[in-house]
Amino acid sequence: MTTLPIQLDDKALFQTRSYIGGKWTQADNGATFAIDNPSNGQIIAQVSNLGAQETTRAINAAHDAFKTWRARTAKDRANILRRWFNLIQENTDDLARLLTLEQGKPVAEARGEINYGASFIEWFAEQAKRISGDVLASPSAANRMLVLKEPIGVCAAITPWNFPIAMITRKVAPALAAGCTVVLKPAEQTPLSALALAELADRAGIPAGVFNIVTADGQQSIAVGQALCDSPIVRKLTFTGSTPVGRILMKQSAPTIKKLSLELGGLAPFIVFDDADIDAAVEGAIISKYRNAGQTCVCTNRFYVHQNVYDSFVEKLAKKVRQLKVGDGFADAVVQGPLIDDDAVKKVASHVDDALKKGANAVTGGKRHALGGRYFEPTVLAHVTEDMLCMKEETFGPVAPVVKFTDESEVIKLANHTEYGLASYFYSRDIHRVFRVAEALEYGMVGVNTGLISNEVAPFGGVKQSGLGREGSTYGIEEFTEIKYVCLGGFTPT
Repeated sequence: MTTLPIQLDDKALFQTRSYIGGKWTQADNGATFAIDNPSNGQIIAQVSNLGAQETTRAINAAHDAFKTWRARTAKDRANILRRWFNLIQENTDDLARLLTLEQGKPVAEARGEINYGASFIEWFAEQAKRISGDVLASPSAANRMLVLKEPIGVCAAITPWNFPIAMITRKVAPALAAGCTVVLKPAEQTPLSALALAELADRAGIPAGVFNIVTADGQQSIAVGQALCDSPIVRKLTFTGSTPVGRILMKQSAPTIKKLSLELGGLAPFIVFDDADIDAAVEGAIISKYRNAGQTCVCTNRFYVHQNVYDSFVEKLAKKVRQLKVGDGFADAVVQGPLIDDDAVKKVASHVDDALKKGANAVTGGKRHALGGRYFEPTVLAHVTEDMLCMKEETFGPVAPVVKFTDESEVIKLANHTEYGLASYFYSRDIHRVFRVAEALEYGMVGVNTGLISNEVAPFGGVKQSGLGREGSTYGIEEFTEIKYVCLGGFTPT
């Protein structure tokens, strides 16, 4: 096992093997793949590189555990999840260090993610006891009609690298609470956080086979994903990632008619009307755009600002952005770390270069950071037009393109002119406009006078090609249940 370049209070949280059937498991052929630190490119671990054969074993382990796990009372499952939540909270510092090491975000932000991720386990531990069926009014006096909600079965979860703790707990917690078992394939860039969660899950008493993790590199992930989609045992697939990959998973799951939850790409608009509190809008923009170096699926991709307040907003935003300290996530006062990999840097740079060539100007930033490597300057672009790549494609980086608009109907049309429909934001102090615009925006989530909308109580998800289903909230656990109708006949009217 590789020696970590950081100190953990609990060294057992550093695991490099997959977790199947309650046991730490190497690849059958002994293969591993490298995990690097995006802050400096140094290799920090070699993790087991599994394939289709090991994935099938994980599916079988989950299948074997399902009957017993679903039979436990909801209160029993809730108590076990609560223990998992408590262990995560107790180990926040170690988990945050691991997360920052493999993902790059500032360690303070990583601690925030640990708390955010743990909140889903706490929430769904409570929701486990609130899955209720129904008694229907029968049209026949001879019958009684019942509706039961039952766990769907073995679930596959495929999670991204940008929130390597929270995106796991947001999927796994409701599945386990509902009585399902899970096979998780974490992102190849950030498996250490997932494996640390498995170690704590084991300590919490989650039985063998209920929660399984299959780690794989980019190439082997294709085989793992195919095995999960092909298996008739897997009844549910939940995925967070790009829309193109979501389409592939839908197609691969079609022969077995799986229930799907897909949280896919976004192209979030952020609208500032001329009656907005501009200072508040700037603060919301900073949170929405630059958190996690702009690498969130709900981060703003396009800013639309009314012509009457455009210059003021751009000036104030640029001033705030210039104050953002960039650097290694473990360094003091750093608020923006590196991008996840070299391809991410190339994409951000290409979007900025395209905008500059087409007439935009960089009010601040606009190039790779002097630190080199995967660092990119926090950027604000003015005089942006709709034909630029940054207005049509998800940048996934610290770039804020700002477009000027003149009236409400125009900006709503521009905001909705996309195949995506995940998150949207706008600032206004006119209550009639608030309702009017919130209803007109074709998005699954709308933030009004706030740039931070995610929490465990809210239903997270999009419309159009941003996905299917909802995560979190009271609705999130329903995604892991099936409805069964029971008709009891033979009653004699009294």
